[in-house]
Amino acid sequence: MARYRGPVCRICRREGEKLYLKGERCYTDKCLIERRPYAPGEHGQSRRGKQSEYGLQLREKQKVRKIYGMLEKQYHRYFEIAENMPGIAGENFLSLLERRLDNVVYRLGFATSRNEARQFVLHGHIMVNGRKVNIPSYQVDVEDLISVNESSRKSNRFKDVFEYNADITVPEWLSVDLEKAEGKVLALPTRDDIDYPVQEHLIVEFYSR
Repeated sequence: MARYRGPVCRICRREGEKLYLKGERCYTDKCLIERRPYAPGEHGQSRRGKQSEYGLQLREKQKVRKIYGMLEKQYHRYFEIAENMPGIAGENFLSLLERRLDNVVYRLGFATSRNEARQFVLHGHIMVNGRKVNIPSYQVDVEDLISVNESSRKSNRFKDVFEYNADITVPEWLSVDLEKAEGKVLALPTRDDIDYPVQEHLIVEFYSR
């Protein structure tokens, strides 16, 4: 599947806020948006005019899509599923995105970024209920046990990740034991579990045009 393979710091600068796409680097003074807090490109520092309603909706849709590292077709499909579920479409949409296996691996502290979590899943390092799952979009459910493959957890990279995330605080819908390299889904994520600024109603309005 084709994916954006350019500099991810450019994405944060385009959206005008830190999206924490590079893991550890985002928390250091090497973070590019700290040094260049303006849009990329030749006219990035030019003053922008007031955004239209459509522009605001588009930017919010793009921001959340980039946070979860998804292509438009798959992203839109999640919205269509959320729209047909009982409840509020925007909240359903965010819940489905949070339940992706690559996101859960990141949330549990088994990776320092969602991109790294996706790679760990694709390369067979992650287990769900004792079975290897290499599909990043796999939807976890309540009572699922997510763990790092026993042989993989001995690698230097995972040792570094666990040390870096030793004091991580996971969302209330998850529990984790980094010493055992395993976590559990306690409940389905709710709107209150989304810890980054997002206006999901703008995404709903964008796709409902």
